[in-house]
Amino acid sequence: MIITNQTTPDANQSWVLPARGPVGMLALIVAESAIFFIFVVAYIYNIGRSISGPTPKEVLDVPIFITICLLSSSLTIWLAERAVARDRRGMFTFWWLTTFLLGSIFLGGTAREWHTLIYRDNFTISTNLFGTTFYSLVGLHATHVLVGLVGILIVLVFALFRKVDSAHAYRLNVFGLYWHFVDTVWVVVFTVVYLVGR
Repeated sequence: MIITNQTTPDANQSWVLPARGPVGMLALIVAESAIFFIFVVAYIYNIGRSISGPTPKEVLDVPIFITICLLSSSLTIWLAERAVARDRRGMFTFWWLTTFLLGSIFLGGTAREWHTLIYRDNFTISTNLFGTTFYSLVGLHATHVLVGLVGILIVLVFALFRKVDSAHAYRLNVFGLYWHFVDTVWVVVFTVVYLVGR
């Protein structure tokens, strides 16, 4: 009886490089995660260390509505990715536009919060240590949302001119990784700034 080893790789089989898109996006996400980690740790470290007020509890409201909008946008971008993979252009455009609107509502809510903090509460980045870390961390996240929205808008313009189809599904999935990353980071920022930090 001859026993053969089924797990031995075929000598003729060559190693294939992984696709550049997902690897590049994952490398970007790892690098950006390190930056966010530093800002989050700085925020946590400096909680309660401000010599003068105001404190987070005095000026921050919990942004529940805009948080729901941003987290919902992960679902809508996923639905858009599914639609384009099936070559359902109309549904793709609808879900992609919905993602853009949800992200825009979130960014508008952040801008409104900052306007209130600056003009009503006279709370700026230079007010105290809390102001410095708050605007740095939340501003870093808002910048990432803005970059994502610019990318979504560019794709949306192409979709409105019917230039997006199933051939682009792979690239849109790679871009979707970035948007899911932005949403995931917000969960951390929201928890640290608006729940733990209060």
